[in-house]
Amino acid sequence: MSFRERLRRWPFWPMLWKEFIQMRRDRITFGMMTVLPAVQLLLFGYAIQTDVRNLPMVVYDQSRSAESRLLAETLVNTDVFVIVGEVASDAAVRVAIERGDARAALVIPPDYARQIAQGAPATAQLIVDAADPQTAGAALSGSQLAAQARGVAILTERIGAAPVSPVDLRVRPWYNPSQRSAVFIVPGVIGILLTLTLTIITSTAIVRERERGTLEQLVVTPIDKTSLMLGKLVPFVLVGYVQMTVVLALGRLIFDVPMRGSLPLLYALTLPFILASLGVGLLVSTVARTQGQAFQLSFFFMLPNILLSGYIFPREAMPEPAQWIGLALPLTYYLEILRGIMLKGIGVLPVAGEVAALVVFAVALVAVSVRRFHKTIE
Repeated sequence: MSFRERLRRWPFWPMLWKEFIQMRRDRITFGMMTVLPAVQLLLFGYAIQTDVRNLPMVVYDQSRSAESRLLAETLVNTDVFVIVGEVASDAAVRVAIERGDARAALVIPPDYARQIAQGAPATAQLIVDAADPQTAGAALSGSQLAAQARGVAILTERIGAAPVSPVDLRVRPWYNPSQRSAVFIVPGVIGILLTLTLTIITSTAIVRERERGTLEQLVVTPIDKTSLMLGKLVPFVLVGYVQMTVVLALGRLIFDVPMRGSLPLLYALTLPFILASLGVGLLVSTVARTQGQAFQLSFFFMLPNILLSGYIFPREAMPEPAQWIGLALPLTYYLEILRGIMLKGIGVLPVAGEVAALVVFAVALVAVSVRRFHKTIE
């Protein structure tokens, strides 16, 4: 028998052909193999931007002068800030930052223009939400650049001006004055851990019953599909709270992460996020046919959560399409609740919109999962 004949009859070729046929039939796995690299390329290459731009800023202008307006315009011209509104009191400044409507606030005192006219250094204040050190660093750099630019502009208009910059823009970081990364990252770990664990574990719940053949036993029971699905949710709710407690305790003991708000409130507002994460897992379990597929689909959901929710990269630095995708992720809203309660000490009213969004996610995902589930063996 010739070598070519032996090669043709080699059992390797039928086995190879069988695997290609199996891959073609397993459309979910094949789709993940081809789509996931493209999605990763787009997310990493297009959505991730480390240069912080367009931080929302409110202005508390007590001077109401041309000089104060020029200072605000100079800050905007750095491309780091964008003015989203004006406020009329210190309390309004705090509310705007606590609600997340602004990441910075420019406070200009009443005598700002008079000090410049007298040739004395004029002082203004830039309050920055420093919970995110990366955002705070960009705000600090932008404020220094704006103060220098405005100072040079004023000096060039004077004759015989003193070599001292006439603008002193002082940055006041709130919530994380030392700009420690752990203060920003540890609360986010809670959201990432809950999303990862609950989604993957729950996504394999129904699939495991199908693969082991125990779904047959569930079929002959008088349990309706709603009770069956909810019965699988409740134990994992407790698992989520245990994981959350562990991270909170270790974050406090090891990294000295503060808890400025109400701990019971944080636990209460975590419930809709846990249910939303479990709903995603259940929805995946109704689509996947194997545990491998369930894991792949769960990982596919995790990637945008890590990159687009604001866990690591500021959402303000992302392109607008990436920000819109982030709004479709429950973790985006939960991170605002976590960091707001833990680092800012806010109550429920500033995050009422985020809570409402999580409730909608939880109800919709669980309802769709229950509707898609058929207590039959396919």
